[in-house]
Amino acid sequence: MNARTKQLPNPPGKLKHALTFVIVLFLLWGSAVQTEASFGRLISGIPNMWDLLKEMFPPNWAYFDNIVNPMLDTIRMAIAGTTFGAVFAIPLSILAARNMVRSPWVYQIARFILNLLRTIPDLLLAAIFVAIFGLGLIPGILALAVFSVGLIAKLTYESLETIDRGPLEAMTSVGASKLQWIAFGVVPQILPHFISYVLYTFEINVRAAAVLGLVGAGGIGLYYEKTLGFLEYDKTNSIILLTLAVVLAIDYFSTKLREKLL
Repeated sequence: MNARTKQLPNPPGKLKHALTFVIVLFLLWGSAVQTEASFGRLISGIPNMWDLLKEMFPPNWAYFDNIVNPMLDTIRMAIAGTTFGAVFAIPLSILAARNMVRSPWVYQIARFILNLLRTIPDLLLAAIFVAIFGLGLIPGILALAVFSVGLIAKLTYESLETIDRGPLEAMTSVGASKLQWIAFGVVPQILPHFISYVLYTFEINVRAAAVLGLVGAGGIGLYYEKTLGFLEYDKTNSIILLTLAVVLAIDYFSTKLREKLL
């Protein structure tokens, strides 16, 4: 017992906790100074926030007739973008996994591409595609597809690198081809995770698609821009409430679907 006790690492001292607290406090203070943020400005802006809330309530319930179809377009845009992204994420995630591809050149290039895709904000992607294809749903779908590829492939290749190597080695020993190796050794292990990642990305895309219209990518975002531009905050509140209801419904059905499939 004494020998085991001696092998245990020493607990961190009080000085370490104090230094950590001082460093975190210093970083918070430095960030507040550089961003010109202060509690004084926050407190002075509370009356303006209250005035805005008073203008948003009660919501304009009659405005729901105008925004139901754009909201459906937003959902369709998220479904299409997520689907296309999931399809293209499959080969990229395999190329990015070190246990799938042995060549560092291949998986490092694949990871660089995924990092690049995740670096570009979806609003910027939508603005670029609007400039190329014009106003409408196509730019929004393409922007969400690119975002989905980066996110799904990133999560999938990290899961691929943790799969059990036993079945793969057994298949290799009996002469299985690379396609059989993936189809019968990799897919059964990674499929539940992949489905979960796709559903999670779809939930994110519904929220993202709701604001892509601000740059002309179609959907409910166009109505956000219109109502905010004309200071019609009661209509903006109606859009927010409808978006909230849709997000909650999708989250509920997505959770139930995960429970059945996983």
